[in-house]
Amino acid sequence: MSRTAVLTVAHGRHEHLAGQEASLATSTRPADVRVVVALADPGIEGPHVLHVDADPAALPVAAGRNRAAEAAIAAGAEVLVFLDVDCLVAPGTVAAYERAVTARPDALWSGPVTYLPAEARPYRLDALADLDAPHPARPAPAPGARVPEPRWELFWSLSFALHADAWRATGGFDEAYAGYGAEDTDFGQRAARAGLELWWDGSARAYHQHHPVSRPPVEHAAAIVRNGRVFHERWGWWPMSGWLEEMAELGVVRRDGDGWALAGVQR
Repeated sequence: MSRTAVLTVAHGRHEHLAGQEASLATSTRPADVRVVVALADPGIEGPHVLHVDADPAALPVAAGRNRAAEAAIAAGAEVLVFLDVDCLVAPGTVAAYERAVTARPDALWSGPVTYLPAEARPYRLDALADLDAPHPARPAPAPGARVPEPRWELFWSLSFALHADAWRATGGFDEAYAGYGAEDTDFGQRAARAGLELWWDGSARAYHQHHPVSRPPVEHAAAIVRNGRVFHERWGWWPMSGWLEEMAELGVVRRDGDGWALAGVQR
């Protein structure tokens, strides 16, 4: 078996992180390496925790993921499994990712993610399959199925895995992004540029624990505009266009030439 690491970046969400740890403890294939990078959060403790000082108002998630991968590779990991702090895993998820990455080390692998309803809390780990309803905006192959994905804009970072060599080929996440949005879409573009393929594995299922959100996320408007501009400079198009259009209708952002700016703010 390939030496496998499970990596998470966290700030707050201590109960969600504890839930993730509990779900990982049910894995049929335990991780060989576990790394949690705590961004500006001294309350997260453990022998597998790395602390990174950061501005809580502009969390460097991209940098945190890079630090996690560096630590895992230094510990000999060949398969890197990244999980959002809100995600629980099915017992077979880590094993499925290991099999997929071993079979196709030149690919970036994602699994279906179900957004769990608030009314189902507290979530029973032995009943997650009963709540399985993957997000409709992403492919959701059945367990045991693997399908290629030509649309790199569909990559998301809630749950994904790749080989350490593939990680090195991408150059990791771009640390110019800070705060909310775009760093994962950028990473997908970097992976495509490196010649990787994007695939979905139906056996690598994850379950996103509920937390309150704003739709659109107006509290993150400044970061979305800033990160969107960085992305546009890199790749020539604006990500998160749906959110930007919705925030424009609310008067939070405005069109600025071929891009976007905060309403009332001059570049």
